[in-house]
Parts: sequence; C-alpha cells; structure tokens
Amino acid sequence: MKILQHDGSIIEMDKTDPASLDVLNHSTSHLLAAAIKELYPNALFGFGPAIEEGFYYDIDFLDNPISEADLPKIEKKMKELAGKDEKIVREQLSKEQALEVFKDNPYKLELIEGINEDITVFKQGNFVDLCRGPHILSTGQIKHFKLLSLAGAYWRGNSDNKQLVRIYGTSWWTADDLNKHLTNLEERKKRDHRLLGRQLGLFHLSEYGPGFPFWLPNGMILREAVESFWKEQHIKYNYQFVKTPIMLSRELWHISGHWDHYRDNMYTTEVDGKDFAIKPMNCPGSIVIYNNSLHSYKDLPIRMAELGLVHRYEASGALNGLFRVRSFTQDDAHIYCRPDQLVEEIQTLLKFYQEMYSVFNLDYRIELSTRPEEGYIGDIEIWNKSEAILEEACRASGKEFKINPGDGAFYGPKLDFKLKDSMGRIWQCGTIQLDMNLPERFDCSYIDSDGEKKRPIMLHRACLGSIERFIGILIEHFAGVFPTWLAPIQVNLLPVNNEFHLDYTNALYAKFKAVGIRVEKDDANEKLGYRMRNSQVRKIPYTIVIGDSEVANNQVTYRKHGQKEQYTCSVDEFIELINKEIKERTLN
Repeated sequence: MKILQHDGSIIEMDKTDPASLDVLNHSTSHLLAAAIKELYPNALFGFGPAIEEGFYYDIDFLDNPISEADLPKIEKKMKELAGKDEKIVREQLSKEQALEVFKDNPYKLELIEGINEDITVFKQGNFVDLCRGPHILSTGQIKHFKLLSLAGAYWRGNSDNKQLVRIYGTSWWTADDLNKHLTNLEERKKRDHRLLGRQLGLFHLSEYGPGFPFWLPNGMILREAVESFWKEQHIKYNYQFVKTPIMLSRELWHISGHWDHYRDNMYTTEVDGKDFAIKPMNCPGSIVIYNNSLHSYKDLPIRMAELGLVHRYEASGALNGLFRVRSFTQDDAHIYCRPDQLVEEIQTLLKFYQEMYSVFNLDYRIELSTRPEEGYIGDIEIWNKSEAILEEACRASGKEFKINPGDGAFYGPKLDFKLKDSMGRIWQCGTIQLDMNLPERFDCSYIDSDGEKKRPIMLHRACLGSIERFIGILIEHFAGVFPTWLAPIQVNLLPVNNEFHLDYTNALYAKFKAVGIRVEKDDANEKLGYRMRNSQVRKIPYTIVIGDSEVANNQVTYRKHGQKEQYTCSVDEFIELINKEIKERTLN
C-alpha cells in the first residue's frame, strides 16, 4: 500500500491500491463499535478486524440481545458519527494505563495481559479502542458502507468461551464500488452450492450425519471427473498411489504430535484395550509406508499420492455445506527428498499447481506462512532454514508471494495457495508444507552416496485441499454451469413428437452412450418449450431437438446452454465436437 503521509495512523493513502481498503474497513469496524457504544452503553467489545472485502466486530451485548432487524438503526448511528468528521488519534500507553482505561471490559483486559510491547489505543470522539492500527485520518472519510449480517462467534475461537455476536459489514471508497459489491453478493446467493447441490442432484446433507455429506449419482459423476483429472496429473508427474488405514493407534499419533497438539479435533475409540483415533490427517500413515522398506539416495525423491478420507471434529455451528464438514477426502501427497533436491522439487510443485488450477480457470496467489508463536515442534534453527528454502523456491520460480507471519503448521512452515473464483472471492485450498520434524520423530532415513544413513526432508502437499470443499467452490465458481467434461449430464435429447421421432432418439441415445457421452433423453408427455426450459434449469451443456428434418437427414440440431442460437450438423460431426471438448477439457 502506498502511504503518502503517516503519523501512526494513516493520514493519506493511494485509494487505487486495494490494500488501502483494509485500512478503511478496519476504521469502519471502529466506527461500528462507537455507534454500538452509544446505542448499547453496556456492550463489551472483543475483536474488530478488517477481513477480505469487509470487516467484523465481536461484541458481547450482555442483556440486550440484537437481531438483524437492528442493523439499520446501528447503520444510521454510524452515519451520524461519520458526519461529525472526528479525527482519529493514536495514543501510546503503559500497560498499567491500558489496564485502567479498559478496567470494565474483561475481553480487552485479557488481550492487554498478553501484550509484551508498547500498547496503543485509537480515539475518535468519546470512543477509545485497543488497537495497533493503522487507521484513516478521520471518520468523515467513511462514507460508503453497509452492515450485512450477524453470526455467533466464540471469544478467541474457543468453544469453551462465551459466544459473542459478530456483526459483519463492508466499506468502500466510492458509492459505485459499494453498489457493485452488494450486487455481487446477491449474485453469490444465487450461486450458493447448497442450493445448486439440491437443484442439480449433486449431494445431500442429513440430520443423521451432520457434517458428513451424502453423494448423489450426479455428484459422484462430477466428483469422479475431478478425481480422474487429479490422477492423470499425478501419473504425469511420477507419483505413486497409496492407501492408508482410516484408524490407527494412539502410539502413532503420539509420535506424530497430533495426540498432543490436535487431540480435541480427533475422533477416538478403544480397540483391544488400546486407544485408537480415526485419522484427521494422512501424513503419519504415509511415513509408515516410507519406513516399510530401505531407501537409497538414488530412490529419492519418492512421491506418494493418496485420496485419503479423514475426519475432524468441527463445532456444529461452524458446519457449512461442503465448505466445512467433518468427513472429507484430502488430495494428499507426501514427497521424501534429499536436501539438494528440495528447491527443484518445490519449483516442480509450483508448475504442477499452475496446471491444475488453470484447467478450472482459477487464478491464485501464494502466501508463505511462518512459525507459530507457540505450540510448534522442532528447533527454531530448523524452522528458519525451512522458511528460507520455501522463499528461495518461490523467488527462483518467479512467483509472487507474501509473508503470513505465524500461520505455519505446528510441524513446519508452508506455502498457502489462495484461489480467486469468478465472483472475486478468495479461497484457501492448496498447501505445500516443508517438514524436517516428522522425519526426525519417526526416524526416517535413506542411505546416502557415502554409505551413511541420512534424514530425508518431507513435503506435505495438497493441491485441491479437499475434494468436497473444492467441488463446493467449483459449483459456485461455475454457477452450476459446468464445462462439458465436468457436467454430470452432457447431452439431453428431446424428441418433438414421440410417435415420429422417438425411435431415432433411442438410436442416438444408444450411440452416444456407446462412445462414452453422458446422455439423457426427455420423452415426457410435455410441450417441447417446457422440456427445453427444464434442460436449461438443469444446466445441461447440450440440448438436442429431434424433429422430421433430423430423422430424415440423420442429423442433430443442438443448442448450447445459455445460448439462443441452434446449430445443425451430422451425428458424427457432433460426436467429434463434443469429444474434443471433453478430451481437451475446454471451458465453456
């Protein structure tokens, strides 16, 4: 972000820089809190950060519960305060001073106790908030905003803590940008994968298994098309496919560190008097396979890929369609390599990811997530070396990236791949995690050229993240209008009159099935216009209408989804056309 002036709060900035929106939205979250304080004087405040495309604030309303019906009133008060154009002032306090200022707010007191550096607050009018900043110059710059929704959020994300009210909003520099964003949000609602999943018969969510999706026939076709492409790519890049057990003993999870660091998210049981856990991750099983045999330095790199079903306990309130589930399939791979192979291997992975994402027309950016402040395993020296290697690989490949401090896995730093869909939303999907710790904990080794045992470096790698979540993203990215190669039904045959055209329709149906085209026929006793509309609603890529001319000339007349134009060609020409789309995985 280009800062033109700075005095601890941002005075002037380049508003064309997207990063300036973070500052505006964070300042708008403070404006929201100031308005809440006037309307609900007893309210207590938690966090109020900027997020992708907006902001939120977590608030404890105590005995004054609110609903979405209250948002217009809060918004009106925010506009009133913004109209006063109050200067936003930064002040630095000692810890004792800060504790005194926020003595009536247990949430802020908890945050202050954890701060071991200079404490800053920002004031606007009568409102003061604990914050590092930065902020805009004054509330008068906050003009174009909208409060969007309410949600529940446990304090600091811990379900053992009190649930606060989270108010979401969005703020923009111009009215035009705000209106465009609100229009975009309405379009996203139409693309909701849960709605389209029901409409297109892709998956089912049942109260008998919250967080455990049921895949319907059309959904399985879509899923298998994605997995088939995934497998082709891994064969191309010389991976071996493996399968590891879904449940393994406590001893394994203790060695890996999951039992100590991830226990609350694991489903456990007892077998033969011993503790077992359903796997939340595939990596320990992969290591067991690696350690099953001896390895020479000549064998490395060894690339093991697995579509591994994992289970993780998620709070019921966090479950969200396919986006947040308790049972999902990770498109995992674990790569064991020598230190001298590491940079080249990561560069190859970056090329692999580019090819995978481009097929779905998904843009992305990379973030380098570094060592967490606490709860990590291994020596800091190893962490520093690992982080430097990832950074070197990114630079060598020419890929832009940004640092995400403290967000690494507990066993190693990682590269996170943030995908951008057709609606401009950002999704965390792929990851590459560099791990020098688990090979040490599991005593992995290979025989080097000097005859000595050496420790391999392990790369944890998931490209799509999880099959379930990725398909949810694809449903919304394509609005259910999948490219032909992904579409559960690729062709729909509509005879104009069953008495004269059904036999030819049946012959076409058989011929298309024989060459691998996913085809249906709609010979229902309904008007042709109704069946045409139904084919559009079902988002089938090709609809073929069969009448007298088609029967007489052994032809087809087809219409592509979303188009009004119709085209007539021979049957063989149509088969060649659609097979080319499928083979080349053409985007619509």
